[in-house]
Amino acid sequence: MKRLRETLQSKKFVVTAEFGPPKGTDIETLAKNARGVAGLVDGVNVTDNQSGVMRACPLAISKVLIDAGIDPIMQITCRDRNRLAIQSDLLGAHILGIRNLLALTGDPPHIGDHKDSRPVFDLQLDQLLETVKALNSGKDMAGNPLTGATDLFAGAAATPEADNFDLECAKFEKKVLSGAQFFQTQAIYNVAQFEKFMGHARKFPVKVIAGIILLKSAGMASYMNKNIPGIKVPAALIQSLETAGKEKALNLGIDIAVDTIKELKGLCDGVHLMAINAEHLLPQIIQKAGLS
Repeated sequence: MKRLRETLQSKKFVVTAEFGPPKGTDIETLAKNARGVAGLVDGVNVTDNQSGVMRACPLAISKVLIDAGIDPIMQITCRDRNRLAIQSDLLGAHILGIRNLLALTGDPPHIGDHKDSRPVFDLQLDQLLETVKALNSGKDMAGNPLTGATDLFAGAAATPEADNFDLECAKFEKKVLSGAQFFQTQAIYNVAQFEKFMGHARKFPVKVIAGIILLKSAGMASYMNKNIPGIKVPAALIQSLETAGKEKALNLGIDIAVDTIKELKGLCDGVHLMAINAEHLLPQIIQKAGLS
């Protein structure tokens, strides 16, 4: 199985995708989607109770992807675990053959389906990244030696279209100093703003993979603008999706994704495709964008 780390180091333009674990034990649809992108992507993110919604654990789903010949990128958040559980899961990830991590703070529980759930946040994001560095060096957070170190490739998220650009750049630098080796970004719609962000990011020896979210309707685009920080779908695109109508909006969304990928290709190290419950369309997007 080709590893994401080696592919990025080879300077090849990478393609990653994102799968949400099922809310249950039935993995038939996920396995089918995995077979569909096998050989087309360099890695697949497995989300960790995304949007505060309880789902199957990313450790198990990452192992399913490995068995399908896909290099997983296991997300791990600060929200749900204390430092003992986080370190235990990181050791378990290595044992299962998982090598890529995306360290995240985690969406607040009150927006999900278990609104009485209590967040943990024993570690902050920079501490989580530093924990990965410690385990890779053969020691736990308390300085105790391990009987076998990890070899984990840690990444983090970035938001190039954040309202406060200078603050986002400062956060980016802090994540690099804490141990982030690659970044996957929030969805990009303003290519000029992304180019400005990359001017800052290229000062550091890290890889940047630009986020692409498949827009399926005008309603979806409007919802993201209102509810997801750092996403700014232009009004003109929303109007185009509205004009297209329900039957044609999805095809237009695919075309928007493909056009954005082509614009970004010379600016970054890859693209991260988020189809959100339409993962069966990923091969079509990849092929139309000339990435296959």
